[in-house]
Amino acid sequence: MDLQLGGRTALVTGSSKGIGEAIALLLAQEGAVVLVHGRDPARTEAVVAAITAQGGRAHAAVGDLSREGEVRAMLDRAEREAGRIDILVNNAGGAGAVREEWPDAAAETWSATFDRNVLTAMRVTARLLPPMRRAGWGRVVNISSLAASMPPSNGADYGASKAALDAMTKSLAKAVAADGVTVNAVSPGTIHSARLDARFRAVAADRGVAGADAPWTEIERAVLPLFAEVPLGRVGRLEEIAAAVAFLCSPVASYITGINLRVDGGASPVL
Repeated sequence: MDLQLGGRTALVTGSSKGIGEAIALLLAQEGAVVLVHGRDPARTEAVVAAITAQGGRAHAAVGDLSREGEVRAMLDRAEREAGRIDILVNNAGGAGAVREEWPDAAAETWSATFDRNVLTAMRVTARLLPPMRRAGWGRVVNISSLAASMPPSNGADYGASKAALDAMTKSLAKAVAADGVTVNAVSPGTIHSARLDARFRAVAADRGVAGADAPWTEIERAVLPLFAEVPLGRVGRLEEIAAAVAFLCSPVASYITGINLRVDGGASPVL
């Protein structure tokens, strides 16, 4: 299917690695000019180089999204280099290094997590929405998490921040629908990343269910049930998340707004 993204410009925040990188690569393959964002210049430029090597077009957008001044400066540079930004994928964010238990919950931790997952998205979205609305076309996709609707007993700050992002998605979708701008969320389930691979292998070795250097399929089969109940029986792939996001970013999805697309292999309960 042609996603009709040629001539569009997309900013993918947090795209110097992981899910964001996969999204940036696919959007470029579909013909969009991609602004690759990260805080590490070397990593960000490496993704730009990878896109260029595949025949795509990309620019680096380096900046700390927790700082208002850096956001303004970064977006000013991006628009000078690539023109008006039609598509925004708010992927930057994540959980803290340590999952707090409730007895240890601290307001400072929650504040930092909400800044990382909600306010960063709000800052960039608020800046890019006006030109989208004036043009009568735009796409915003927020990368959420199953933790928003299926929170574990620890790390409640992360789940709560993603639930806030889901609420923001629904509210914003209603506010800008008449202007030709759609706003949706994508909630990944358990996804095969470098970090998850290392974690699964460590658990496999610790439990004695598979060798740390065993084939991934063996590791996956032995360890996944210890982490999550996934009806499809496997973890998701980065490119599967990217495909869902690319679809929602495209003109093909013009009648879809305000949804939370769960890409989780059936892990979330049917509502």
